[in-house]
Amino acid sequence: MEASRLLSPSLARDLAALGRVTEDTSAEGVLRGLTEAVARGVPGCAGATAELLRDRARVVLCASHSELIAIVDRERELRQGPSRAALVTGSPVVAGDLLRDARWPSYAATAVRHGLRSVLALPIEVEGDGTLVLTLFAVRPGAFPEPDLAALHSLFGEQITVALGNVWDYDDMLTDHAQMQEAMAGRSVIDQAKGIIMQAGGYSAEAAFEELRRLSQHHQVKVADLARRLVDEHQRNHGGARRR
Repeated sequence: MEASRLLSPSLARDLAALGRVTEDTSAEGVLRGLTEAVARGVPGCAGATAELLRDRARVVLCASHSELIAIVDRERELRQGPSRAALVTGSPVVAGDLLRDARWPSYAATAVRHGLRSVLALPIEVEGDGTLVLTLFAVRPGAFPEPDLAALHSLFGEQITVALGNVWDYDDMLTDHAQMQEAMAGRSVIDQAKGIIMQAGGYSAEAAFEELRRLSQHHQVKVADLARRLVDEHQRNHGGARRR
């Protein structure tokens, strides 16, 4: 089976949609959407899991079907199975028939009890953020023929890397924006506090800031936090609202 057939137009659309990011998008949501898209779109696939790891420690695990999480957890306990092998080797690992595969007997017994017969595990390096293991499960043997698995691995890798990269880039942008807004608000309230000190003590602007900084060190609080307290107290004592 060619990779182009495995990556059907509907699956390609679903994967592309994962790269469209909004305020509500999260890495966990992207990975859950990935497993659901793969389960729907890959011929013969009955379900899928996506496990993101950093330094071999799990960051997040998502599944198209909740019962598959128990299989992944069991594989982790046993330290044997296709996903573990894919993580170690960095290459796709396929089990064509778990009833006949002698590599991981305890894992195979667990999977077969859940009605699964074949498994495909695809390790995907996520630049700067660990490894994602995408595992596909099927209820019949031979669901994932080995020819063209490398091409399929590459196609999934490209789509997933883009989708997760978009999420993290968007998160970074929101963080930068929030920090900028906080910095601007902090500068504004510091200017107001400087004005209060200048008016009360006849200080210059520079001397007023030095006095504000001295007080912040004495009370062991940030300059911006002390400035907010000073402005709030001034407004309570003199009426009116703090300028924004």
